[in-house]
Amino acid sequence: MGSPYDHLPGSAFWRSGVAEADPTAIVGLCLPKFRISPTDRIMTAGSCFAQHVHRNLVARDWAVIDVETPKGPFPREVLNRYGYALYSARYGNIYTVRQMVQLLREAQGEIKPAEPIWERDGRYFDAQRPNVEPGGLATPEHVTEARAVHLRRVLRAVRRADVFVFTLGLTEVWFHLESGTVYPTAPGTLAGHYAPEVFGFHNFSLPEVRDDLEELRSRLMALRPDIRMLLTISPVPLTATATGGHVLPATAFSKATLRAAAGEVAAKYDNVDYFPSYELVTNPAAGGRFYKENLRSVTEEGVASAMRMFFRAHDPEAENVPRIVRKTPEDDGLEEADLVCEEALIEASRS
Repeated sequence: MGSPYDHLPGSAFWRSGVAEADPTAIVGLCLPKFRISPTDRIMTAGSCFAQHVHRNLVARDWAVIDVETPKGPFPREVLNRYGYALYSARYGNIYTVRQMVQLLREAQGEIKPAEPIWERDGRYFDAQRPNVEPGGLATPEHVTEARAVHLRRVLRAVRRADVFVFTLGLTEVWFHLESGTVYPTAPGTLAGHYAPEVFGFHNFSLPEVRDDLEELRSRLMALRPDIRMLLTISPVPLTATATGGHVLPATAFSKATLRAAAGEVAAKYDNVDYFPSYELVTNPAAGGRFYKENLRSVTEEGVASAMRMFFRAHDPEAENVPRIVRKTPEDDGLEEADLVCEEALIEASRS
């Protein structure tokens, strides 16, 4: 009878599939369940690595939804600094699935997040997206008005979308103890003040992340019945952990939990797929070349390799190499692989 492994392809074996393969173009790594075309209307959201996905889809002229970026010759650096042109709406980074579910519930009028406005130096910030107004706004009323507009735009984006691309980033989260409201960053990091009797820390488990993904899918489909979901995992390690342990195993736990949850949900539903950009960037055969010296930020080569894999899998008749977003004179000083990322500011807040 022989072995059941005798007739498997080379991609099923570590030596031929990884050790001897080109880490920038691994054959068989991405086998999409469904094809996404350049004319499919794509909504993007997630952790900071998702900004790379959004930018590269836009650069290739795919039908990426953007419901909030103003029209005009604004430098990309300025737009990004104020939360525009990063994602399909101006929600900033959404690091956890729970936060994305919470945003949809808020947009649909089901809930109002607790402690919605944070203050710093007499300026006021939206606690759910504290980085989109770096200098804050003049009054709490201005924050409330701006958020109302934003929530309407979020619903508009979902109702237009054929595909929702979501990058899962973290399992660790800070939340309001009484209500359960979650935040994208710890109070006191960008604005607000940390009070242990008001805010708590939580590290989501695999069942919790899986259940949140199930709810996210259901809510998206309630707004857009034919929507498809493409899940990815951010390859960017944690900046810091609040678990009380070392950041290395904390990162391993977080990424393993997110990967397992995404895999289970993608295997369960025909309209959910998983894209292995995480596996490509973290591949040991790359020898760390896809990370910068800080061992966190993904290099332009790593981003280009991941996006090349995406386009080859979903648009094989097109040119092999995607158009990567390049700097313009107005973007002087902006590094392509440097992202607008609240989490990275945790270390800065220590000094």
